[in-house]
Amino acid sequence: MRTMTLEEMKNVDIRCVNPDDLVDIRDVRISPEISKGERILDFVRQVGNPYCYRVGGIAVKVRYTEGGATLDDRLESIMARA
Repeated sequence: MRTMTLEEMKNVDIRCVNPDDLVDIRDVRISPEISKGERILDFVRQVGNPYCYRVGGIAVKVRYTEGGATLDDRLESIMARA
């Protein structure tokens, strides 16, 4: 299977994704003892596509606006709550 680029992951049409193929974010576990960079890498390793995941039976697509928070900002926020 070919690895997708971040740009391809960002452009996934959530309407065409089977929710069962997505990782349920409630199952993601990140150690607070590892560095910020390692937490981000671990999150991406577990989720696969940081732009698309599932919460229960609901598929979620994350989008960012120009001048808004970056992916790093959002991932940091998620990790801070873990």
